[in-house]
Amino acid sequence: MAPVVQAKGATPPSDSPGPTLAAPRGTRVASQIPWLLLGPSTTVLVLLFVVPIAYVLVLSVTDPRLGFAHYQRIFTVPLYTHVLVNTFFTSLVVTAACLVLGYPVAYVMARRGGWVGTVLLTIVAMSFWTGFLVRTYAWLVILGSKGPVASAYQGLGLGKAPQLLFTTFSSTLGMTHILLPYMILALYAVMKKIDANHLKAAASLGARPVAAFREVFLPLSLPGVVNGSLLVFVSCLGFFVTPVLLGTPRDMMISQLINQQIEELLAWGFASAVAVVLLAATGLVVAVYNRFAGLERLWG
Repeated sequence: MAPVVQAKGATPPSDSPGPTLAAPRGTRVASQIPWLLLGPSTTVLVLLFVVPIAYVLVLSVTDPRLGFAHYQRIFTVPLYTHVLVNTFFTSLVVTAACLVLGYPVAYVMARRGGWVGTVLLTIVAMSFWTGFLVRTYAWLVILGSKGPVASAYQGLGLGKAPQLLFTTFSSTLGMTHILLPYMILALYAVMKKIDANHLKAAASLGARPVAAFREVFLPLSLPGVVNGSLLVFVSCLGFFVTPVLLGTPRDMMISQLINQQIEELLAWGFASAVAVVLLAATGLVVAVYNRFAGLERLWG
């Protein structure tokens, strides 16, 4: 082939690419659509979530004067320290009760299947169709002096029924009843994914049913235990209606303290500081969970 001869004065070919063409306008608009779709939801979150929390935070250090006196008061006055400790202790007790009661139910739902699992799942789901306020008032009737518990106690010839209503027991029982479905569904979601062949393999190796459950099924179900415990514990931290209707003033929780400071004392600054402490405690619990388990595993 004959060599290519370059004309005199001609510009030599360059290896650099030519000028880049501008992206079509339709492409630029398409790339902006996701951001436009996120705009309304982001605005709602900022207006209804970020702004109120920021206002409460500012109010806690500015009302009635600038400083951290409210936070110092929370952690130095024995009464308020008792409220904090009681809130966390009650949440732990309710979480433990939900776990003890919910694990066997979730186990039967996941392992039996068929009509038994369907019936149990329907019963658990039906609790979400009834508001927690209605369920709380139901306990007022059940545990009342003229309720079925008192009637059964007298019918057995045991004399006058003990005081069950407006006690720590009734408040804990009501919160456990309301939060139990969350624990059951969190456990069920994880247990349902456990392959039954794992237990069959353990049995084929000579493990008895109890040993197979302890060494195989229980460890595989631990993510559900952690998920359900987190949901119940965090929800119980902010409970208000049930402790007010079923509990006693000496078992006051943080939400009740906030309501008292606002409605009775008009202490907006101190109430805001208590709310910030509650939010920080909840965030700490979620952060610890995220550190060791990951929030992406919360819903299975």
